[in-house]
Amino acid sequence: MESSSKGEEEVGYNSSNVKKAKLQSTLAALLDDPILADVPKKPTLSDVDTLINLEFGSAMRISVLKLDGTSFDVVMMNSATVKDLKVAVKNKVTEMEQSQMGHRHISWKHVWTNFALSYQKEKLLDDNSALQDFGIRNNSQVQFVPYVMTKSSGRHSKRRKHRFFHGLNSRA
Repeated sequence: MESSSKGEEEVGYNSSNVKKAKLQSTLAALLDDPILADVPKKPTLSDVDTLINLEFGSAMRISVLKLDGTSFDVVMMNSATVKDLKVAVKNKVTEMEQSQMGHRHISWKHVWTNFALSYQKEKLLDDNSALQDFGIRNNSQVQFVPYVMTKSSGRHSKRRKHRFFHGLNSRA
């Protein structure tokens, strides 16, 4: 009896693997369809939900122009904030970089310290502001622009820090 129950388990295990393989091949075939070209290669439920909302009009497609002149699109809900846009940009760039060059680390802290997103020459600096407050709608284009933080943002420049520590050394 033990050998027959073991055989049934193997058949059940193999049929489960067969079902998974069929599902993966069907999913791969669907994602290769040109109609679904905007779906990421490994979509999450939120990615699919956002794309469905785009079709219903409660989401918007935003084009992001990089400094090298190339651009890519991200899909955001109409109620999205600047922070949501930054997260979408980060995810899209990471996905593109990994598909083209494999694993590559980008310091996003460095990116957001030295560059800002801009829409019609207005920098999107307040992470909590809604994109619609800036007039961003479906098919709008935002772009990366160089940005230097000022003292009013609460951070000192490197030169200021250097002078502070240098003054401590001269007193000793």
